[in-house]
Amino acid sequence: MLVTGGAGFIGSHVADAFLAAGWDVTIIDNLSRGRPENLPRAAEFRCLDIGSEEARDLVAKGGFEVIAHLAAQVDVRVSVADPLLDAEENILALLNILEGARHGGVRRLVFSSSGGVVYGERPPPHLETAPKLPISPYGVTKLAAEYYLACFRQLYGIDTVALRYSNVYGPRQDPHGEAGVVAIFGSRLRDRRAITIYGDGEQTRDYVYCGDVARANLLAADVVLPEPDGTLDGPAFNVGTGVQTSVNALARAMITASGMDVPVEHEPERRGELRANALVIDKAARVLGWRPEVSLHDGLRATYEWIVKGSD
Repeated sequence: MLVTGGAGFIGSHVADAFLAAGWDVTIIDNLSRGRPENLPRAAEFRCLDIGSEEARDLVAKGGFEVIAHLAAQVDVRVSVADPLLDAEENILALLNILEGARHGGVRRLVFSSSGGVVYGERPPPHLETAPKLPISPYGVTKLAAEYYLACFRQLYGIDTVALRYSNVYGPRQDPHGEAGVVAIFGSRLRDRRAITIYGDGEQTRDYVYCGDVARANLLAADVVLPEPDGTLDGPAFNVGTGVQTSVNALARAMITASGMDVPVEHEPERRGELRANALVIDKAARVLGWRPEVSLHDGLRATYEWIVKGSD
């Protein structure tokens, strides 16, 4: 099987899960955001851009049964600043992989979508069938990608599954970028610096641990899917916890998990970010046999320990 973006935060955990389950794993990553140290030793690695002809040829000729597609531009704020870049990385590059998949006889593609942005600014929690109205270019590209998956499924017979993640956190998340609030908070706690919260901090998110997300990908690779229902949401599954946690509460929980105590500062809110989000996960439990297993406290503690270890 093939993992795109397998040197990245979530992708490397997905690759680990497939390897642990006995799969042969090949990883494509251009290392623009992924890190060599995240690559599992047992996986074959190809340093390629997923939008390249070489990547398309590898997919077409590699004999892959399953693809887990995680390579993407992942920052809402980047998409607001540069929508063209976001579309190039999240739509055109996906099409390049899909073209390789249809010529290569790939059985199933598991796509990393986003339950945090495709549903838009509506009161949570969200079912898969909730209306879609993204408020950022990033959300638009994720939703457009799901339509392309549905089209390829109908035209070329490729099984496609969209996993709509809530806010994923855990070890290997980049604490130096703009995305990944848990990693950013953890890095500031390690350095004994003030935590910065944008807005009033009462905006909520549904935080799901990376290991739970990796397990959802593994289950989605082999599950028997229901018969097509003619909608975009038939092969889509929310992957979250169903629990809303405010950014203020997250900061307090992270401080408790770390055992540190630093000031909390507030700055103006940023454009393109949702006010509230949480996902209904009953469908994933019913069809995939998946539920989150790692509590927020345990996940935050594991994340902070990884951040501290990385600075040793």
